[in-house]
Amino acid sequence: MATTIVPEAAGRAADAVEAPPIQKVSIVVSHGSLEGIYPALIMANGARMEGIEANLFFTFFGMDAVHRKNQERVHVATVGNPALHLPSLIGVLPGMSTLATRRMQHEMEKLDIPPIPEFIQLVADSGARLFACKASVDMFHWAKDDFVDAIEDIITVGQFYEMAAGGQIIFT
Repeated sequence: MATTIVPEAAGRAADAVEAPPIQKVSIVVSHGSLEGIYPALIMANGARMEGIEANLFFTFFGMDAVHRKNQERVHVATVGNPALHLPSLIGVLPGMSTLATRRMQHEMEKLDIPPIPEFIQLVADSGARLFACKASVDMFHWAKDDFVDAIEDIITVGQFYEMAAGGQIIFT
């Protein structure tokens, strides 16, 4: 059980209070890069391994993770990504994104983290529910057939909020 520290009156010691365990997480996947998709999949997989209900809501470019044609083309964003510690000018050089993507995929393989298509299916098979955002699907002129079979449905934001009620919402 998680422990949360709740401060008492000023100057007094804080007491540890048991927080209720998380029962449900709803994860919004809005970035279509490797470093935007993998955290959501890892968090959903971890939730399911702990017996926590997990829902993934793919929106905007995050839908590339579950789009049949785009799923295999997800890469590391090398321009404007301060975590790479590369000047943006170097990030725009031809081949830099491919190099960074291959290196990251190699490191993930060493940790036995599956490629995105396999990971999506693994998470779905674990009982997580996967949905595409209706507004984004309409904006890109896509249909349910454009997505992998693991996508349960195309839903509105309102439907997502109804489903997420009572749980934690996580943005990646």
